[in-house]
Amino acid sequence: LAALQREHGRPLFALLLRLCDGDRQRAEDLVQETLVRAWQHPEALRAEDFASVRPWLLTVGRRLAIDARRARQARPAEVGDAVLENARVTSDHAERAAAMLDVREAVKTLTPEHREVLVLVYFQGASVAEAASALGIPPGTVKSRAYYALRALRRVLPGYASDMR
Repeated sequence: LAALQREHGRPLFALLLRLCDGDRQRAEDLVQETLVRAWQHPEALRAEDFASVRPWLLTVGRRLAIDARRARQARPAEVGDAVLENARVTSDHAERAAAMLDVREAVKTLTPEHREVLVLVYFQGASVAEAASALGIPPGTVKSRAYYALRALRRVLPGYASDMR
């Protein structure tokens, strides 16, 4: 077997390296598998010179490479880290969408005065002064209504209370 490796190892490895698209590890594994097959079939090694063994080894190696490629193609593709990162983003997006629906439903339970202030200040980004001017009420009333609106939301959405601080 060592003599086979010395005599035919390089040409066999070169062929298998090409068939494995340059993957040295896979080519080395296939060389070893080919030599194991030669050991399992001693009738192929009975030739008087090792030169006539080379075509047999190259054929066995080529067929093993083809079988390995087919086996890899038949398996489901491995999921890379990038795909997992995107899956987390999708999961986060779904959670945010569900949270938005919960908040929207909770906002509907507020009084119209509290809802107006909350929408202007927190959802539309208006300042207290801008909200006071738009609603025609003093800034202190805007602050008070915003405080009580948030307090009411914390009661309706207990799981989100830590996110609202």
